[in-house]
Amino acid sequence: MAFAFGAALGGRFISVHSHHRGRLLGVAGAVQLVLLGVGVALAVMERSNLHAGYRDLLITALAGAMGLQNATARKLAVPDLTTTVLTLTITGIVADSALLGGAGAKSGRRLISVIAMLVGALAGAMLVIHAGSYAPLIVAVAIVALVAGVALSLGRSTEAWTSG
Repeated sequence: MAFAFGAALGGRFISVHSHHRGRLLGVAGAVQLVLLGVGVALAVMERSNLHAGYRDLLITALAGAMGLQNATARKLAVPDLTTTVLTLTITGIVADSALLGGAGAKSGRRLISVIAMLVGALAGAMLVIHAGSYAPLIVAVAIVALVAGVALSLGRSTEAWTSG
């Protein structure tokens, strides 16, 4: 339900900001940053075992952030960067392979995407194991803050790349 709410929120942002990619990414990133910040606070509180419901609230906040991110990534449609659909990227690598008679184009870019997701997953797992469940969320907050800040800054631009 929270994922669907986040996706609906993303749909609203898309309808308002679809004419400008930078603003769409910046606004969606800023709202995602708030949801992730709530997630960090809940993850820190959950460690103290104050209340068992913190885990459910944490999942809700993160699911909302992911729904928003999915809707935004879908609208931005960066070629071969299907960040939330890893299996589609792997399918593209294999199905378009020169070994199978395909053009083999874009394999490098797709492979880099898969490797980046694998490295991110391993780094996140190591942070959870060695530093706690809040640690990868803090990293996510920092990355989303950087992306949202740059996008909002560039959102004032009228360059051709910003057009929806």
